[in-house]
Amino acid sequence: MVKRRANGEGNIRKRPDGRWEGRYVAGHDENGKAIRKNVLGRTQAEVKEKLKQAIGECAEVDVERAAEYTVAAWVRTWYETYSKPHVRESTQRFYEDYIEHHVVPRIGNIKLAKLTGRDIQKMYNDVKAKGRIRKKSDGDTSLSVSYVRGLHMMLHNCLDRAVRERLIVRNPTEDCIVPKLEKKEMHILHPEDISAYLREAEKRGVLAMFFLELTTGLRKGELVALLWSDLDEKSMTLNVCKQAVGVKGGGVKVTRPKTETSIRKISLSQETIDVLKREHEKHPELEIMFPSPKTLGMYYPDSITAIHNKILKSAGLPHIRLHDLRHTFATLALQNGVDVKTVSSILGHYDAGFTLRTYTHVTTKMQEEAAATIGKLIGANV
Repeated sequence: MVKRRANGEGNIRKRPDGRWEGRYVAGHDENGKAIRKNVLGRTQAEVKEKLKQAIGECAEVDVERAAEYTVAAWVRTWYETYSKPHVRESTQRFYEDYIEHHVVPRIGNIKLAKLTGRDIQKMYNDVKAKGRIRKKSDGDTSLSVSYVRGLHMMLHNCLDRAVRERLIVRNPTEDCIVPKLEKKEMHILHPEDISAYLREAEKRGVLAMFFLELTTGLRKGELVALLWSDLDEKSMTLNVCKQAVGVKGGGVKVTRPKTETSIRKISLSQETIDVLKREHEKHPELEIMFPSPKTLGMYYPDSITAIHNKILKSAGLPHIRLHDLRHTFATLALQNGVDVKTVSSILGHYDAGFTLRTYTHVTTKMQEEAAATIGKLIGANV
């Protein structure tokens, strides 16, 4: 009986072209036939070292299974099996976009075992420079740094699973340089513009919704998901325990917030309570706090972004994002003496340190004012 060479056994020979070659058995296919591979080098010592490394890697990789997958096949398998069941629908849409619009067209045909950090880096660079599917009005096809970082995070997790399943030896995304996030200047609705903003919101019948937003800094998904049962007028509190997200194909779905710290009870001012009472009188029969006038159901979260943009335009105010109303609340609260920990809990941040880092521009000025105050206090006693 012929002895079958064991996985990882190898031999070295000198080729007619003068180079040295190391050959080894990397595994066996489904019919028991040996899968043979080789390494090349200029010297016998070089090949001996390469052969040793290759044989070591063979012990860590399931060669037969690894050969089944292209990058496209594996990333789709990973997404359906390991990712999709455990992420929110909004994240699913991002991942599907990353996979079908960028990964599959650019590196999908590469064998998973042959994928290199250079292949991935070229993809990142290309996506950053010209990955936009729908061009901007000025013809720009570039995508943001945060988009590329999101693609990297997904692919890193995908290939980590491939390492765990012994399909590849190491994760090639670790060899890539990911673009750093650009620190953007924070914009807020300035105090002198708030009156004009709210007057225009009242004309459009959405005063209560945007008044609440400016006095609490809720996320847009939290805002549109509110029910009247979430409001306790007696204790003057609002229970924030859910969020609305758009679903693929249209419609809105209510889910739990992404993190436990996002589930919170926040105090409201008497002014906010009064505005909400007047709003409730408009549609006392409805459970939804801010119903869409078209459907009487929940607003699609992005719909209130469109309303916000129209308010700014009609009021003649500079453009800021809807999310900047959240920044407006936090900035004004901190500037008017509300402590960082309280602001953090109202916003639903995971810790006060994140709030401090986000609003450094405010807290730095507060520290300067505190230093000046203490200096005068102590100095008066000298």
